[in-house]
Parts: sequence; structure tokens; C-alpha cells
Amino acid sequence: MGERPMPYVAGVHHRFVEANGVRFHVAEAGEGEPVLFLHGYPQHWYAWRHLVPLLRGRHRLIMPDLRGFGWTDAPLRGYGTGARVDDVLALMDALGLERAALVGHEWGAWAGFMACLRAPERFTRYLALNMSHPWPDRRALRRTAWRMWHTAFLEYPLAGAAVVRYWPGFSRWLLRRGVTDRSVWTRPVLDEFAESIRPPARAHASRALHWQYVLRDIPKLSSGRFRRERLTVPTMILFGEDDFALSPRVLPGGERHADDLRVRLIPGCGHYIADERPDLVAAAALEFLPDDR
Repeated sequence: MGERPMPYVAGVHHRFVEANGVRFHVAEAGEGEPVLFLHGYPQHWYAWRHLVPLLRGRHRLIMPDLRGFGWTDAPLRGYGTGARVDDVLALMDALGLERAALVGHEWGAWAGFMACLRAPERFTRYLALNMSHPWPDRRALRRTAWRMWHTAFLEYPLAGAAVVRYWPGFSRWLLRRGVTDRSVWTRPVLDEFAESIRPPARAHASRALHWQYVLRDIPKLSSGRFRRERLTVPTMILFGEDDFALSPRVLPGGERHADDLRVRLIPGCGHYIADERPDLVAAAALEFLPDDR
């Protein structure tokens, strides 16, 4: 599954780590306080390419490919959020990380929220990019749920994997639709992400990831299942206001369930915020995440 050439980013080195029964690819750069990055869909570690030169002088950047994506193994099972949290904690153990700061985008950010709720002692701070906290305004969520219509192409058995395998233009469209300035994408970068999920096992991972969210996480959100949970890890949500898939209207009210939750909206920015405005993501990280200097 690792036959594709690895994209190059100056200062990044690569290794493979066994954790939770999976062989994970991990890209790393820099020195300092460790920061663990969890990418979204349909991306892999290369989603963070623009942040590396901006942050590696102050932090140790740890950028794994999550289960099923990039150069990490793609087993048949393990794509529910609980299993992804298991992966994150096991990977930290394998890397010798007792604690780390956390940055997550989209589905990676959702796993990040769940990791912070389950094992808050493992995380110093959390920067979440374009994902709701676990206590969205349910009325706003219902009124804006239509914005997730595109996931219907990805969720269902057989059909979802077929879309990813045989219609790479859909993945490219998803990436283009997710920014306000489409010039931020080059064709090679679009191809990198779209082609990375086309092999059969990875197409299955794409489908399974979305289906598990529909099957398990959405019912929990809709029913207020997390209302008795409290977020104790200091957290900042950085959110592009022009996100086509998720409305910032779902965000108010989360602070009632957290010790320290801040929300910062970015006007004129879409869903793929680290691709479109890496300068603002890096500035927020340098401001908010711990620094040993």
C-alpha cells in the first residue's frame, strides 16, 4: 500500500510505527514541545505541508497518517471514532509521548475532541480546525444539516467505495469546493489527495469512516448524548466562516461544557483552513499551544 512516492516537504523525515495492531506512517519535523496533528478527509499528513516551515522552529511536529489513509495500513475495521481514539492514544504510547498538544482538522478534529474527553491527562492544549465541539446548537445543526449532502456519495456500502475508486473528480471537487480561493490548490496537490484514496482498501476506509459517523456519532450529537461530559483540556476552535459543509451557527454554547473553550472565526475562509490560510493557523498555534522557549 506504500507504493506511491512520498511527497517532499523540506525538513520532514518519515518512519513507521506499530500501534494498536496497525503500522502507522508518521511524518515529523522540528524540535521542541510535541504537537500531534490529526488530518481530515480526503487528506493525509501532507495536509500540514504549509505549516511545517512556520512551526518547526518552535515545536516538534508529529503528523501521522490516520488508519486507512496515506501510507498507514488500511485494515477492514476500526474506522469508528472510538477506534480512532484508541489509535491516537496507542500511537502516543508507541512514540513515547506522555503528553502532547493536539491539532486536528475535520474528522481528525472530531477524534481529537473525543480523545480529549476520554484521556484529558494526555493533552496539554487542543487546536481544532473547522469542526464542531460535541455540544452543537441542535436547532442550528438540524437547520444546516443539508450542507453535508455530499457525504451521501461516500457513506453507503459498495457505492461509497466505488465513488472514491472510480470517480476521483468527486474528491477533487470536494477539495475545490472547500476553499474560497481555489488558486490555493495546484493540480499535483489535488491529484495527490484524490489518488491516495483510490486503492480498494483505502476506498473502503473512506466509506467506512463516513458510515460510522452517520451510524454512531450523528445520533449521539442529535440526542445530546455528550451533555454530561466536560472538556477540561484548554481548547481553541479556529473556523473558516465560509465552510461549505458545516455552519459556524452550531458553535455557540459549547463554553458551558468546557473549562476553557475559545472560538475564533476566520472571515473569507472555507473548510480546508490549513491549506487556505496556513498563516492564520500557524499564528493561532504559536499563540495558543505550549512552547518550551
